[in-house]
Parts: sequence; C-alpha cells; structure tokens
Amino acid sequence: MNHKIIVFVKQVPDTKNVTGQAMKPDGTINRAALPAIFNPEDLNALELALELKDRYQATVTVAAMGLPAAAAILRDSLCRGADEAVLLTDRALGGSDTLATSFALSRLAKTIGGYDLILCGRQAIDGDTAQVGPQIAEKLNLPQISYVQEVQDYTEKSIRAKRAIEGGYEILEAPLPVLMTVVDANEPRPQNAHRILKFRKAKTPSEVVAACGGDAAAAAPEIEKLRSRGLLIRELGAKDAVPEDEFGRLGLAGSPTKVKQIMSVVLTAGEFKKIEPTADGVSALVHELIEDHTLG
Repeated sequence: MNHKIIVFVKQVPDTKNVTGQAMKPDGTINRAALPAIFNPEDLNALELALELKDRYQATVTVAAMGLPAAAAILRDSLCRGADEAVLLTDRALGGSDTLATSFALSRLAKTIGGYDLILCGRQAIDGDTAQVGPQIAEKLNLPQISYVQEVQDYTEKSIRAKRAIEGGYEILEAPLPVLMTVVDANEPRPQNAHRILKFRKAKTPSEVVAACGGDAAAAAPEIEKLRSRGLLIRELGAKDAVPEDEFGRLGLAGSPTKVKQIMSVVLTAGEFKKIEPTADGVSALVHELIEDHTLG
C-alpha cells in the first residue's frame, strides 16, 4: 500500500528576538518586525514523515497556511525530501487563532485528500498552545495520538506509536486515518544537496507574478515552465479550500481568542554579595546567616 502523509508546517517569528514592535494594535503579531523561521517541532514532524517514507514507501505532502513568504519553508521541505508542497494563503485568514487555524487546515486536508496520516508538530513557538493538531483531528473526526516520539509499525489499516507521558512513555495503536502530533525526539535531516539544486528554484504562482512586477500575463509562461518541471508549488486561496458560507469561521471573524499584550521578559540579577571560596569566606557567610536567623 502506498501511504499518503500530510505534514502541516508553520513559518513562525523567531521568538528569541521579540521587540516592542512585535505586536499590532489589534493584538496580532507583527510578523514583519521579526525574522521568520521553520517552527522547530514541525521539523520533527517532517522528519518522522520522511522516516516513514523511507521505511514504507509513503508519499509526503507538506502543507502550510500563512503569508506568501511561507513558501520558503515549503522549499526547505522539498529540499529535505517531501514529494509535494501546498500553500494556503489569503488575507481572509489573517489574525486566525487556533480555532480558526484548525478549521482552515481541516478544510485544506479535505481539499488535498487521499491521506491516511496527518502529522503536526506538538506546538508552535509563537503560541505554545499545542491546540491546533488536536482541533484538526476533532474537525475531521479522526482518532489522534499526541506527543509522539516514534512510530513502531505502519500497516494498511493501523499505526502503532510510542508517545511521551509524564514519567515515561506508552505505546498506542490507532486505526487509519489518524492524526498525530510530534515532539522533538528525532534529529531533522539536513537538506539534500541534489534536491537543493532542483527545488531551490521551486516557486508559488504568487512569487512568479511578484517577480514579474505584478504582471500576471507576463508571469504565465514562467508558471507553466515551472509546472512542467515539477517546480510549481501549489497555491490555494480561501475560496479554493473553504465553502463561501463558512468564511465567517476564518481569520479574525472566526477567532474568539484575542492577544492582550506581548512582551519580552529579561531576567536581571538583583543585589548580591560575593563570597570568596576560602575557609574565612565560608565562615563569615555562616556567621551572617546565623545572625539574620536564616540558620539556627
């Protein structure tokens, strides 16, 4: 059986570089103010998918929802070994919380179709909620296994996985299709040199149009050229994946969660006293602790 795996990935702002300009007045992240990176645990999910591809001849489709710039992590995924990439991008999706995001991604999964396994990173570093994967499973009415460390068996009808729990692990088996969230228990492979030579030229239609100064007619021949060479990244808008009568569940309109404030917390040292590592220093410290009743 040729398994088909969908891996949902996300381009996230590098939260190590949060500044005062990282938040917009409406409570959404100003992504233009922060460098963008591949969400770390989504890389672990991609690596697990590629391991399953190697072991079971699976086909791996990597999908992202985000700004047109998110095509960068899809190129990265293709260079690492993914077979296909899909970008869902639309202004209507802006400001989505986990509820609206999971709804859009569930509809994207249905649009891609044919899958028997969906993989997501446990959580994204720009939210740390770990909600999107389980919410997608709920909306697709799929069984789910969270906190997956490795897959032990992947048959025509079921999958058996090892998942992390507090103080240890457990082995679970679920029927296909299933959704799993993955923790950082593997080492993501680097991009493959031969695939870099090919897929570094992969582009979305929007990228080609932008490179042609916004002239869609001028971009058409290049888009067809990329398509014929297998280098056109599939790009969908909201209307391509979501019925129009469900648009109210997208973006800010479909997001009951609002961010109040984002801040960068820097821990600084308070008042301290240096104690010399000598017998006299230790003796003085003990005497001081006895005097202020910390000891005794």
